[in-house]
Amino acid sequence: MTRYRCLVLDHDDTSVQSTPTVHYPAYVETMRRLRPQLTPATREEFTRLWFESRFMETCRDVYRFTPEEMQFQDDNWKEFMQQRVPEFFDGLPQIIRRQRAEGGLVCVVSHSYARYIRRDYAAAGLPEPNAVLGWEIGAEHQKPSPEPLERLMQQFDLTPADILVVDDLKPGFDMARAAGCDFIAAQWGYPNGALRQMIAEGAQGGRMLETPAELYQALFGEEMKER
Repeated sequence: MTRYRCLVLDHDDTSVQSTPTVHYPAYVETMRRLRPQLTPATREEFTRLWFESRFMETCRDVYRFTPEEMQFQDDNWKEFMQQRVPEFFDGLPQIIRRQRAEGGLVCVVSHSYARYIRRDYAAAGLPEPNAVLGWEIGAEHQKPSPEPLERLMQQFDLTPADILVVDDLKPGFDMARAAGCDFIAAQWGYPNGALRQMIAEGAQGGRMLETPAELYQALFGEEMKER
Protein backbone atom coordinates (compact mmCIF):
# COMPACT_ATOMS: atom_id res chain seq x y z
CA MET A 1 0.00 0.00 0.00
CA THR A 2 1.35 3.41 -0.93
CA ARG A 3 1.95 5.83 1.94
CA TYR A 4 0.77 8.86 -0.03
CA ARG A 5 -2.36 9.32 -2.09
CA CYS A 6 -0.47 11.64 -4.44
CA LEU A 7 3.16 11.45 -5.57
CA VAL A 8 4.24 14.78 -7.08
CA LEU A 9 7.34 14.37 -9.20
CA ASP A 10 9.60 16.97 -10.68
CA HIS A 11 10.59 15.93 -14.19
CA ASP A 12 14.05 17.11 -15.25
CA ASP A 13 16.89 15.42 -13.37
CA THR A 14 14.45 13.89 -10.89
CA SER A 15 12.50 11.55 -13.13
CA VAL A 16 14.42 11.76 -16.41
CA GLN A 17 18.09 12.31 -17.19
CA SER A 18 17.66 15.71 -18.83
CA THR A 19 20.88 17.54 -18.07
CA PRO A 20 23.32 15.29 -19.97
CA THR A 21 20.83 14.64 -22.78
CA VAL A 22 19.21 18.02 -23.34
CA HIS A 23 19.93 21.00 -21.12
CA TYR A 24 23.69 21.05 -20.86
CA PRO A 25 24.34 20.19 -24.54
CA ALA A 26 21.85 22.92 -25.55
CA TYR A 27 23.68 25.42 -23.35
CA VAL A 28 27.08 24.43 -24.77
CA GLU A 29 25.76 24.83 -28.32
CA THR A 30 24.34 28.25 -27.46
CA MET A 31 27.70 29.34 -26.10
CA ARG A 32 29.48 27.97 -29.15
CA ARG A 33 27.20 29.98 -31.42
CA LEU A 34 26.93 33.20 -29.43
CA ARG A 35 30.06 33.45 -27.25
CA PRO A 36 32.73 31.22 -28.82
CA GLN A 37 35.47 33.23 -27.11
CA LEU A 38 34.20 32.18 -23.65
CA THR A 39 34.65 28.85 -21.89
CA PRO A 40 31.22 27.41 -21.01
CA ALA A 41 30.40 26.61 -17.41
CA THR A 42 31.10 23.04 -16.35
CA ARG A 43 28.11 20.78 -15.90
CA GLU A 44 28.44 21.13 -12.13
CA GLU A 45 28.48 24.93 -12.42
CA PHE A 46 25.55 24.79 -14.82
CA THR A 47 23.55 22.66 -12.35
CA ARG A 48 24.36 25.12 -9.56
CA LEU A 49 22.99 28.00 -11.66
CA TRP A 50 19.72 26.11 -12.05
CA PHE A 51 19.61 25.32 -8.34
CA GLU A 52 19.95 28.98 -7.47
CA SER A 53 17.56 30.06 -10.26
CA ARG A 54 20.33 32.22 -11.76
CA PHE A 55 20.69 30.76 -15.24
CA MET A 56 18.66 33.41 -17.04
CA GLU A 57 20.28 36.15 -14.98
CA THR A 58 23.70 34.79 -15.97
CA CYS A 59 22.75 34.85 -19.65
CA ARG A 60 21.58 38.43 -19.36
CA ASP A 61 24.01 39.97 -16.87
CA VAL A 62 27.22 37.93 -17.28
CA TYR A 63 27.15 36.84 -20.91
CA ARG A 64 25.34 40.07 -21.87
CA PHE A 65 22.97 38.34 -24.25
CA THR A 66 20.86 40.78 -26.22
CA PRO A 67 17.08 40.21 -26.40
CA GLU A 68 17.65 38.57 -29.78
CA GLU A 69 20.32 36.29 -28.31
CA MET A 70 18.06 35.43 -25.38
CA GLN A 71 15.46 34.38 -27.92
CA PHE A 72 18.04 32.27 -29.75
CA GLN A 73 18.98 30.60 -26.48
CA ASP A 74 15.33 29.72 -25.85
CA ASP A 75 14.72 28.52 -29.41
CA ASN A 76 17.88 26.41 -29.36
CA TRP A 77 16.84 24.78 -26.09
CA LYS A 78 13.39 24.00 -27.50
CA GLU A 79 14.99 22.42 -30.56
CA PHE A 80 17.08 20.15 -28.35
CA MET A 81 13.95 19.30 -26.35
CA GLN A 82 12.09 18.35 -29.53
CA GLN A 83 14.89 16.20 -30.92
CA ARG A 84 16.03 14.34 -27.79
CA VAL A 85 13.97 12.15 -25.48
CA PRO A 86 15.66 11.68 -22.10
CA GLU A 87 15.47 8.31 -20.38
CA PHE A 88 13.95 7.77 -16.94
CA PHE A 89 16.34 6.99 -14.11
CA ASP A 90 16.45 3.29 -13.28
CA GLY A 91 13.72 2.52 -10.76
CA LEU A 92 11.45 5.48 -11.49
CA PRO A 93 9.20 3.55 -13.92
CA GLN A 94 8.65 0.84 -11.28
CA ILE A 95 7.72 3.49 -8.73
CA ILE A 96 5.28 5.21 -11.08
CA ARG A 97 3.60 1.94 -12.09
CA ARG A 98 3.33 0.71 -8.48
CA GLN A 99 1.89 4.04 -7.28
CA ARG A 100 -0.77 3.93 -9.98
CA ALA A 101 -1.49 0.21 -9.53
CA GLU A 102 -2.26 0.81 -5.87
CA GLY A 103 -4.74 3.54 -6.69
CA GLY A 104 -2.42 6.45 -6.01
CA LEU A 105 -2.01 9.55 -8.11
CA VAL A 106 1.14 10.51 -10.00
CA CYS A 107 1.32 14.22 -10.85
CA VAL A 108 4.13 16.27 -12.33
CA VAL A 109 5.06 19.81 -11.35
CA SER A 110 7.89 21.02 -13.54
CA HIS A 111 9.47 23.99 -15.28
CA SER A 112 9.48 21.92 -18.46
CA TYR A 113 6.73 21.98 -21.07
CA ALA A 114 3.79 19.67 -20.46
CA ARG A 115 3.85 18.27 -23.99
CA TYR A 116 7.43 17.06 -23.57
CA ILE A 117 6.66 15.56 -20.17
CA ARG A 118 3.76 13.58 -21.61
CA ARG A 119 5.94 12.56 -24.56
CA ASP A 120 8.63 11.22 -22.23
CA TYR A 121 6.08 9.18 -20.25
CA ALA A 122 4.65 7.74 -23.46
CA ALA A 123 8.10 6.92 -24.83
CA ALA A 124 8.86 4.95 -21.67
CA GLY A 125 5.55 3.05 -21.89
CA LEU A 126 4.26 4.67 -18.70
CA PRO A 127 0.69 5.73 -17.94
CA GLU A 128 0.09 9.42 -18.52
CA PRO A 129 0.35 11.44 -15.29
CA ASN A 130 -2.92 12.28 -13.59
CA ALA A 131 -1.99 15.95 -13.93
CA VAL A 132 0.89 17.92 -15.40
CA LEU A 133 1.56 21.49 -14.31
CA GLY A 134 4.39 22.68 -16.51
CA TRP A 135 5.94 25.86 -17.85
CA GLU A 136 2.67 26.86 -19.49
CA ILE A 137 1.00 27.84 -16.22
CA GLY A 138 3.13 31.01 -16.09
CA ALA A 139 6.03 32.14 -13.96
CA GLU A 140 3.86 33.72 -11.26
CA HIS A 141 2.06 30.40 -10.69
CA GLN A 142 5.08 28.07 -10.82
CA LYS A 143 7.14 26.67 -7.97
CA PRO A 144 8.42 27.94 -5.57
CA SER A 145 4.85 29.20 -5.21
CA PRO A 146 2.62 26.66 -3.44
CA GLU A 147 -0.06 27.26 -6.07
CA PRO A 148 0.64 24.08 -8.11
CA LEU A 149 0.10 21.94 -5.03
CA GLU A 150 -2.94 23.94 -4.03
CA ARG A 151 -4.41 23.31 -7.48
CA LEU A 152 -3.81 19.58 -7.11
CA MET A 153 -5.37 19.54 -3.66
CA GLN A 154 -8.47 21.25 -5.01
CA GLN A 155 -8.69 19.09 -8.14
CA PHE A 156 -8.30 15.74 -6.38
CA ASP A 157 -9.69 16.58 -2.93
CA LEU A 158 -6.36 16.14 -1.18
CA THR A 159 -4.84 17.44 2.05
CA PRO A 160 -1.16 18.38 2.48
CA ALA A 161 -0.63 15.10 4.35
CA ASP A 162 -1.73 13.18 1.23
CA ILE A 163 1.12 14.56 -0.90
CA LEU A 164 4.81 13.73 -1.23
CA VAL A 165 6.91 16.05 -3.41
CA VAL A 166 10.11 14.67 -4.94
CA ASP A 167 12.44 17.22 -6.55
CA ASP A 168 16.14 17.86 -7.08
CA LEU A 169 16.09 21.66 -6.74
CA LYS A 170 15.27 24.29 -4.13
CA PRO A 171 12.09 25.68 -5.79
CA GLY A 172 10.46 22.28 -5.30
CA PHE A 173 11.46 22.24 -1.66
CA ASP A 174 10.18 25.77 -1.12
CA MET A 175 6.87 24.89 -2.83
CA ALA A 176 6.37 21.81 -0.65
CA ARG A 177 7.24 23.66 2.54
CA ALA A 178 4.89 26.54 1.74
CA ALA A 179 2.04 24.08 1.10
CA GLY A 180 2.79 21.96 4.18
CA CYS A 181 3.62 18.82 2.18
CA ASP A 182 6.35 16.25 2.77
CA PHE A 183 9.45 16.59 0.60
CA ILE A 184 12.25 14.31 -0.57
CA ALA A 185 15.37 15.64 -2.26
CA ALA A 186 16.31 13.41 -5.18
CA GLN A 187 20.07 12.95 -5.12
CA TRP A 188 20.32 10.01 -7.52
CA GLY A 189 20.99 11.92 -10.69
CA TYR A 190 23.45 14.74 -10.18
CA PRO A 191 24.08 15.13 -6.44
CA ASN A 192 23.38 18.72 -5.52
CA GLY A 193 25.72 19.89 -2.81
CA ALA A 194 23.78 23.08 -2.16
CA LEU A 195 20.50 21.25 -1.62
CA ARG A 196 22.26 18.63 0.47
CA GLN A 197 23.73 21.32 2.71
CA MET A 198 20.40 23.11 3.03
CA ILE A 199 18.64 19.97 4.25
CA ALA A 200 21.57 18.82 6.40
CA GLU A 201 21.41 22.15 8.21
CA GLY A 202 17.90 21.30 9.34
CA ALA A 203 15.61 22.74 6.71
CA GLN A 204 12.12 22.02 7.95
CA GLY A 205 10.19 19.23 6.26
CA GLY A 206 12.88 17.84 3.97
CA ARG A 207 15.03 14.76 3.69
CA MET A 208 17.39 13.31 1.10
CA LEU A 209 17.43 9.96 -0.63
CA GLU A 210 20.33 8.69 -2.67
CA THR A 211 18.61 6.18 -4.96
CA PRO A 212 15.16 5.50 -6.45
CA ALA A 213 15.24 2.20 -4.55
CA GLU A 214 15.18 4.21 -1.31
CA LEU A 215 12.18 6.17 -2.58
CA TYR A 216 10.42 2.88 -3.40
CA GLN A 217 11.05 1.74 0.17
CA ALA A 218 9.76 5.02 1.58
CA LEU A 219 6.55 4.81 -0.46
CA PHE A 220 5.69 1.13 -0.24
CA GLY A 221 7.51 -0.17 2.81
CA GLU A 222 9.42 -2.87 0.96
CA GLU A 223 12.49 -3.31 -1.18
CA MET A 224 12.30 -2.80 -4.93
CA LYS A 225 12.47 -6.07 -6.83
CA GLU A 226 14.75 -6.48 -9.79
CA ARG A 227 13.10 -5.79 -13.11
